[in-house]
Amino acid sequence: MAEAVERNLESKGHLLVEAGTGVGKSFGYLVPAIRRILERRERVVVCTHTISLQEQIFDKDVPLLKAVIPDEFTTVLCKGRGNYMSLRRMRIASEKKGKICHDEEEQHSLDLVEDWAYETTDGSLATLPLLPRRSVWQHVESDAGNCMGRRCPTYDKCFYQSARRRMENADLLICNHALFFSDLALRAKGASFLPAYDHVIFDEAHHLEDVASGHFGIRVSEARARHVLRTLYNATTGKGTLAGIEAGGLPVDEVDGAISACMEAQAACEGFFDGVWRKTESGDGANRQSGRVSQPDAFDNELSPALGDLSTRLKLLRERAVDESLQFDLSSAAQRVADLGAEIDLFIGQGVEGCVYWVERGKPAYGSKRPSITLSCATIDVGPVLRERLFSMPISITMTSATLAATSDDFSHIVGRLGCDGAQKLALGSPFDYASQMRVIVEDNMPAPENPRANIELVPRILKHVDETGGGAFVLFTSFRALREVAERCAPILRGAGYQVFIHGEDGERSQMLKKFRESERSVLFGTSSFWEGVDVRGRALRNVIITKLPFDVPDHPLIQARHERIEANGGNSFRDDQLPRAVLRFKQGIGRLIRSADDSGRIVILDPRIVTKFYGKRFMAALPDGVEPEFATAVQ
Repeated sequence: MAEAVERNLESKGHLLVEAGTGVGKSFGYLVPAIRRILERRERVVVCTHTISLQEQIFDKDVPLLKAVIPDEFTTVLCKGRGNYMSLRRMRIASEKKGKICHDEEEQHSLDLVEDWAYETTDGSLATLPLLPRRSVWQHVESDAGNCMGRRCPTYDKCFYQSARRRMENADLLICNHALFFSDLALRAKGASFLPAYDHVIFDEAHHLEDVASGHFGIRVSEARARHVLRTLYNATTGKGTLAGIEAGGLPVDEVDGAISACMEAQAACEGFFDGVWRKTESGDGANRQSGRVSQPDAFDNELSPALGDLSTRLKLLRERAVDESLQFDLSSAAQRVADLGAEIDLFIGQGVEGCVYWVERGKPAYGSKRPSITLSCATIDVGPVLRERLFSMPISITMTSATLAATSDDFSHIVGRLGCDGAQKLALGSPFDYASQMRVIVEDNMPAPENPRANIELVPRILKHVDETGGGAFVLFTSFRALREVAERCAPILRGAGYQVFIHGEDGERSQMLKKFRESERSVLFGTSSFWEGVDVRGRALRNVIITKLPFDVPDHPLIQARHERIEANGGNSFRDDQLPRAVLRFKQGIGRLIRSADDSGRIVILDPRIVTKFYGKRFMAALPDGVEPEFATAVQ
């Protein structure tokens, strides 16, 4: 792998590497990358999808390599601007907390931030203590629209500017996919966050399509819109940025006018999202089931004009303000309001080409009887966008993951989806002896998933397999609905038998559940999508992975619908060309949870009979590790 990456760096080419668990992917690309840095003084960016892998590379892998490589090179962990505190804004927030904090909990949270500000050495969210109200961070975070640059009295001490200087001088930059694609989107507008680089290496590259699709689209939540306006002025508490600013010499009538415009925008916000919800529920303008919006101008939009009026008033106040800090506060607020209105206009008018548009319904906001609303749009086919904006750059691009090829060395699906035609390909196995470390048991007598009794029939089989290994089990689902239905039946029986049971969505954050799971060998974890990948549990703690259903995408999600329509319109077959390869890749990810080291052993249990009964089942069978022969279970008595 290191040799292939080295050749790719030299040729400024494009490379796809599927490297099985245990290969040591990070060393496979870090060693040639560091060599390139030292011999050519070229800059390398390494991008991961998850924070945990980012931290592993920065805190463990790179320090280990630095200990054995005699020459010096610098490494920086890159974070977005909003991760850093602004000392100037912290001081202003502290002075104004009686006007900007809406209750005692917010004031207490701001006090905790202020205490931390005197101690922190990096000023980033990573070291911020737990706050009763995390929302107060908005008052102190570094904000491009509210930055005074070199004129800022705290410029020399600024945490963000220090981080920027470290980035500009670093040889090896480590960031996540989201930050990289945010920067790529900025570059299309003539700006950038990351400094110039010569090479980019994407780990966990099977996520690239989804991350890129979202970053070249739009996402406007009702919660965000309310928050932007409430921060300016809250009529209930009389608090906010606009509260009391006339004391700074601003005309009272103009301040009152801005407050009035803010309250009108809040009313328009409520009316707008109410209208979107009603039309979505009735199917007038949007598909009721999926929320997909097929035509522009499907919803009445009184919100954008109200936001435009508010933004104009904030700009006028900014011009009147004498205090420089207040000028920046008002300028930043005006920009946030204007951006919000522009994004809503783009959504309503469907102004971003090549996208699918839909309305998401979430949990009701506090005090509301209807679901919260989010307007979303995403690029249907990122291939052409990435060809133009990423793969045309005069840099080398290396993409690696444990799952890139749908079967053996077939990379055609990811090549087509990412638009990286002509990329070199390398499929590497794993050093582990799967044939002796892993059993695969197929319950081929299960009812098909569409059978009304399928979930009920899962229960005795799950209980049997958990009992046979004494716990240490992940039970993986493809939907929360099925998980809840099955866990509701299984959990009391398992707990009664002395097992610790963790249910995704009910028993805390993912990291907390994993920590507790690792601590007891008699644990059972019921999980959905986020537990199929990116989870590393070594040793006896995990010895049983139960797959309840082959992981096909939900076909009625608007983005998936639109992708399939595009494939069919171009003469392809959406199931063969997209649904099946995606499901096989996710299946490989799920299987990959079990064996994480040469000393691990255990079983994979497959409770979906389609792996035997359907024509495509052989594609899943082919995705099993080499040398592993599935066993077919007899009926459960």
